Amino acid sequence: MAGWLRALKKTRNIIGKVFSSKVNIEEMEVEEIEEILLRSDVPARLTMNIVDELEFPSRKASRRERLTDMLLKELGEAKTFEWPDGGKPHVIMLLGVNGSGKTTTAAKLAKKAIGLGIKPMLCGSDTFRAAGSSQLKLWSEKVGCDFTGGEMGHDAAGVAFNAVESAIEKQCGIVLVDTAGRMHTKTPLMDELPKMCRSMNKRLSGAPHDVWMVLDASLGQNAIIQARQFNEVVPLTGIIVTKLDGSSKAGFLFSVRSELNVPILFTGLGEGEDDLVPFDANEFVNALFDENGEE
Repeated sequence: MAGWLRALKKTRNIIGKVFSSKVNIEEMEVEEIEEILLRSDVPARLTMNIVDELEFPSRKASRRERLTDMLLKELGEAKTFEWPDGGKPHVIMLLGVNGSGKTTTAAKLAKKAIGLGIKPMLCGSDTFRAAGSSQLKLWSEKVGCDFTGGEMGHDAAGVAFNAVESAIEKQCGIVLVDTAGRMHTKTPLMDELPKMCRSMNKRLSGAPHDVWMVLDASLGQNAIIQARQFNEVVPLTGIIVTKLDGSSKAGFLFSVRSELNVPILFTGLGEGEDDLVPFDANEFVNALFDENGEE
């Protein structure tokens, strides 16, 4: 399984020029510090606060201690997803743009559920594309769990309704609804999301119980723009960040709490089936500071 140090190597190659204890920040020009932080997609507001703290320390402490405290505070209080322990199915709807990694993430979550003794149901509600849910069906067979899907042209809300109904009948503990990838600027597709929520709620009161958005780390701050507009259509309860190992823009994670007020629940540290891990703010920040860059 991949680890935080290896996953954040590309970001650390940039941001480490500021955060490493080998660097004498006092000798660096303020403009250079700003440029390095912004290149890693650290939000401008936080970048300015860091620069101010370096120029005018607020307390007597090491540079690493002060910066660590600032970054951890920006990430907000950690929230861990509590997996269901029985009773009615817990329904989670996964949102995101094309290519964000929703389908693979749904499969990884299903595998985690099985490992915890929870019976999952995967729902492929991508009815916009031919064979849109076929990839998820293949994943369900590989993981070894139940699957409900719809053909191209079918009503996605109806597919989601059927998945919840099937999960109740089969006594599944969790339902993972993989929605079609859609751009946040496409109004007709965005309007279908509330319809899906209403449909699931008709079959099971309170469903979906969680709405998580899957963000591609390589998009940096653009991912925040996408999430903000999804959040306006269907309120998000959590964020999953994928492809963290392939991005140099992991600094955008510091924008999630301030921009969306939604917790980061999981992060993808690699391509393996077990490389989706609960987000750990301390591990994330410490990995940014690491000087060796390898595990």
